[in-house]
Amino acid sequence: MQNNLVIVESPAKAKTIEKFLGSDYKVLSSYGHIRDLKQKSFSIDVKNDFKPLYEVPEDKEKIVRELKAAAKKADMVWLASDEDREGEAISWHLFEVLQLDPQKTKRIVFHEITKNAILKAIENPRDINIDLVNAQQARRILDRIVGFELSPILWKKIKPALSAGRVQSVAVRLIVEREREVQAFVSEASYRVTAVFNNADGAEIRADLGQRFKTKEEANAFLEKCKKSTFTIEDITTRPVKKSPAAPFTTSTLQQEAARKLGYTVAQTMMLAQRLYESGLITYMRTDSVNLSDLALNTSREAITSLMGERYVQTRHFTTKTKGAQEAHEAIRPTYMSTDKIEGTSQEQRLYELIWKRTLASQMADAELEKTTATIGISGQTDKFIAVGEVVMFDGFLRVYKESYDEEVEQEDESRLLPTMKVGQTLECKTITATERFSQCPPRYTEASLVRKLEELGIGRPSTYAPTISTVQQRGYVEKGNREGVKRDYTILKLEEGVISESTRTELTGSEKSKLLPTDVGIVVNDFLIEYFPQIMDYNFTASVEKEFDEIADGEKEWTGVMEHFYEGFHPLVEQTLTSKSEHRVGERILGTDPKTGKQVSVKIGRFGPVVQIGTVDDEEKPKFAQLKKEYSLETITLEEALDLFKLPRNLGEVEGKTVIIGEGRFGPYVHYGDMFVSIPKTTNPLEITLDEALTLIRNKQQADAQKVIKTFAEEPDLQILNGRYGPYISYQKKNYKIPSNIEPSDLNIETCFKVIELQKEKAEVRKTRSTAKRKA
Repeated sequence: MQNNLVIVESPAKAKTIEKFLGSDYKVLSSYGHIRDLKQKSFSIDVKNDFKPLYEVPEDKEKIVRELKAAAKKADMVWLASDEDREGEAISWHLFEVLQLDPQKTKRIVFHEITKNAILKAIENPRDINIDLVNAQQARRILDRIVGFELSPILWKKIKPALSAGRVQSVAVRLIVEREREVQAFVSEASYRVTAVFNNADGAEIRADLGQRFKTKEEANAFLEKCKKSTFTIEDITTRPVKKSPAAPFTTSTLQQEAARKLGYTVAQTMMLAQRLYESGLITYMRTDSVNLSDLALNTSREAITSLMGERYVQTRHFTTKTKGAQEAHEAIRPTYMSTDKIEGTSQEQRLYELIWKRTLASQMADAELEKTTATIGISGQTDKFIAVGEVVMFDGFLRVYKESYDEEVEQEDESRLLPTMKVGQTLECKTITATERFSQCPPRYTEASLVRKLEELGIGRPSTYAPTISTVQQRGYVEKGNREGVKRDYTILKLEEGVISESTRTELTGSEKSKLLPTDVGIVVNDFLIEYFPQIMDYNFTASVEKEFDEIADGEKEWTGVMEHFYEGFHPLVEQTLTSKSEHRVGERILGTDPKTGKQVSVKIGRFGPVVQIGTVDDEEKPKFAQLKKEYSLETITLEEALDLFKLPRNLGEVEGKTVIIGEGRFGPYVHYGDMFVSIPKTTNPLEITLDEALTLIRNKQQADAQKVIKTFAEEPDLQILNGRYGPYISYQKKNYKIPSNIEPSDLNIETCFKVIELQKEKAEVRKTRSTAKRKA
């Protein structure tokens, strides 16, 4: 019996593969990469052809020992990591670190975890593709060079603990530029005119005027003319329209559609897709191919035929249009098209259903519609009303799946039906309404729309979208947030029964949810990098680097040459920027002068974030600082708003020998009295609160604290029995322990308190052990 060792990168994948292989195969996981560049040093020997200096991290040493021992016992080692560049690099690192014998090592790849795919891969092994490995190394090393050399400049010029990245910095640039477009946008009003007519049978026809009016006067003049006009159907066209389904999912389109239809974040989608892939339910989830295998085409045909009949089948071959598309395997699809429902969490089920429907729809017949357009003439005028209706004659793929769109893609609703009409027919006008509408500013990016933009520009690849978006948020350059919007009045002019009426209504505008917003630090870092490192921040440069990685992967370029060419242009800029001196701190903005002191007021990035500063380092007195509130921005804060931040703390006076002070902290305004801090309600203005109001808040807090303490122990000051939000508990050395419901808290003494503490510690340890065992399983 041959002793085979199969090494994959994840335990879930190992578990699935083990089910398909016989007892002579042992499947182990490397838990991702077992080796990487040293974390705390540059780890690249620039003078020696950019040789990377790798190390096995401490947390991987045990895994490496186990894999080495298993590999020594095996007659054959099968490296079965994913088939993309990252997977190829994992296999190469395993080969190097485990010191595997080339004669006893084979590389296998598959893009779905099914029995047939695994057995076929074993029948067709190959060598490690060093070109793919070099492409991965080139990306890793170039990104390390950028991060390692730019970060110290940001620490020196802006603030400590900042970092830069090649793709991440460009993503931040897109978000900053969109924010500035939004801030600079000036909305323009126009009047959209709609009419409701009745035909001879009394049926309603809704129509829109072919143009919009810029002013209320123009719209009013048009309605005046319509008072005496007759309305006649001048033309009716009916034409068949076909709608075709979207291609099966790529990484990018899955992330976008899961965000729109299911509300998942990009990272969440990839985590769920990884689980589905490793459970053998879908094909590999990092791909920019829209191709489907012959097997997938045939099983899709069978599923459609059995569910809906032969008429719904239309086999399609999709081709990838994305620039620089790589990993030319399949689109993301279910491994078995006959499986329409799976077991798993509700989130996994919903994502699987989305993938199943999209794949099935891609192989279904076009939807057939009939679109009717009626042109309605107005006597004495050249303008026309247009009525549009749409009838679905055959639903085709729409029976299964309809693609969603981002808010910036405006979709006209043409699905309404039109009644029977004839050319020359005169219509009765019920109402004509001119509604004031405003041009919309460009929407801020969502995670999904940012992915689409990065893909359009050729920046990043399927494996990089999710980590890029997560990284810029973790670094504090971008945050996901909401904009409440503002109320705006708009005018409606209405012609009804020969009379024009005017009314005003209110709408909420600019309201946005879960949008990517640049932080002040993100904006300052972005502007600094654009000024000093325009090459790194250039969209075309970032995309061209990706193309060079593709060329390395295809064996058309030497990775060391690409590194050398980049470094020759980049490193001198780093040295030049480090030695340059500027008059003002990077990102500093002078707002004006403090009327009380005559000192300069400015905003800038401080050590702990954005601050307002009164005075300069050249003044005799030290400058005063105030942290910028979340609602303010370095770019938009006014002098008045900045000075308001210095109105706290306020001294309200003394009570019983203790001073009552109103202050502002990271969690909002508060009253400080002795060693007590009491939050001020949002409904109360901290700049206007009186001493009596502050004392009321203090007394309420004292009463609440008194009710909170059930029992204290003089011999053990750290031990207390307290009343909490979820019931009584024991507090000991800054840790809390729940009191079981069958114990009366006031009956506890020191000894029984410690017994409860031990009991809760034991329960916590049992829960931890179970959780660890479940994760490993």
